[in-house]
Amino acid sequence: MLGLSPNRQLPTVLLIDDDMVSREVMATVLTMGGYEMHTAADGATALEMLAGPAFTPEVILMDAQMPGLSGLRLIAELRARSQATVIAISGSGAPDEVSAAADGFLLKPFGSAELGKLLDGRNAQTAPADPEPNPDEPVVSAETLAQLRAMMPEAGVRQIYAAIVADLAKRVAALHVAAAKGDADEIRSIGHAIKGGCGMAGAVQAARLGARIEALGTAAAAGRGGDDLDNSARLLNDLRNAADNLRRMLEAEFPA
Repeated sequence: MLGLSPNRQLPTVLLIDDDMVSREVMATVLTMGGYEMHTAADGATALEMLAGPAFTPEVILMDAQMPGLSGLRLIAELRARSQATVIAISGSGAPDEVSAAADGFLLKPFGSAELGKLLDGRNAQTAPADPEPNPDEPVVSAETLAQLRAMMPEAGVRQIYAAIVADLAKRVAALHVAAAKGDADEIRSIGHAIKGGCGMAGAVQAARLGARIEALGTAAAAGRGGDDLDNSARLLNDLRNAADNLRRMLEAEFPA
């Protein structure tokens, strides 16, 4: 049962996500929301943590699309080692079999309020971001930025966005290599990570481009629109511009 007593303290949470930006932003936001957080970068590490005496999570948030031990296998292993509520999380819809096996699903980006609603038994899925450009699109969601500033010191917020800028530089380089190789699966995976991590921090421009890159890779991997991989240079350039915009926002809002 997902419901919690209204007088009960917020549960201890184990977060499993291979994307560093998503993991750190979610952990920070949920910690500031009152949850005791522990994190793992992959399924194998999470199982090692559960085997130790350090803590007993009541809720496990697991990314639905990770390399290595993931999906149904990971859910089965988690249930064998824990009585925790298992919630699948993703920047896009989880596979049907994962959604059916988990106790709930949250669509990134989400915060402590959405997690609380799900644990209370209410629908907490959020609508996916529109991947189409908007002429008035902000670099960062003003609402998300205000929420982060209300939850933590300015230095903490700056650290989050600085980590995203650094991560985007690595993602752009990896996308350049994947596009040159025509590796549609890798392009999809990188786009998915950008969409999820940037979406959690309200980096609107980069999150939208991540969604478009993910869709491009998905279509090409399925044999649809493969020729578009040859035209991916424009998306890469747009992503570089989004990263530059985010860096300029960081320098203006949080001068070192």
